[in-house]
Amino acid sequence: MQLIDTTSISSEAPDFNDVIVNGTTIDPHNILQEMQYYPAESMELSRQQAAQSLVVRELLWQRVQELGLAEEGDTADNESLISVLLEKEVTLPTADEESCLCYYNANKERFKTPVLIAASHILLGADPKDLEDRDKKKELAEQLLGILAQEPDKFAALAAEYSDCPSKELGGQLGQLDKGQTVAEFERQVFAHEVGLMKHPVESRYGFHITKVDQRVEGEQLPFEAVEEKIRLYLQEHNYRRAVNQYIQLLAGEADISGIDIVGADSLLVQ
Repeated sequence: MQLIDTTSISSEAPDFNDVIVNGTTIDPHNILQEMQYYPAESMELSRQQAAQSLVVRELLWQRVQELGLAEEGDTADNESLISVLLEKEVTLPTADEESCLCYYNANKERFKTPVLIAASHILLGADPKDLEDRDKKKELAEQLLGILAQEPDKFAALAAEYSDCPSKELGGQLGQLDKGQTVAEFERQVFAHEVGLMKHPVESRYGFHITKVDQRVEGEQLPFEAVEEKIRLYLQEHNYRRAVNQYIQLLAGEADISGIDIVGADSLLVQ
């Protein structure tokens, strides 16, 4: 999917209909400026998203003025006044123990200590752009796996002979690995594997890895008491964002807006 480069758009605003909020016209050049933050498949979609963002800002600013929260000289760019408005008009939801426990029981896999593994590998290095060499290294990896299937004790010797990783000096041992220490394409496959030799080469941007999981320690379930506060903060933030969306939808529903179609609540969320 090719996204348009909004940074290269001329400073002269395209010929679109004016966007008007309760009689106030959004400056077309401000919409054009805002488009740089909304790359999209087309200029029209980028403009739609940018204009909608500015409509939300204008709605909130008009409400600030309506409630007398703004002083002389304040402008719509005053984010602190928007915060004051939301604090005044949007109730900060709370999450009780029952709600937190319900979320915990429904998402227990999210509340475990990390899986730890120790692994060894033989790296057959190959440049991603050299397709011919990658084919050769993949074929070699399959051959070495065939040898290891018959003689698993040869792993260290084959690592010393063939590996392009400094770990060859240690028989291919990488030691203990935590998630995030290795590239994603390697990690994704190795952390999902049980102890033992992986039957197929693991392909990464560096080449092909003949990999053996030497040890695996499963994550332990954390008790509810240890994560209750974390869950409470998450639920309160989630519920608050939803409440802000509903508030903005209410303002939009009561406003006279032309030149743009306001869509779903999620897209109206104030960033």
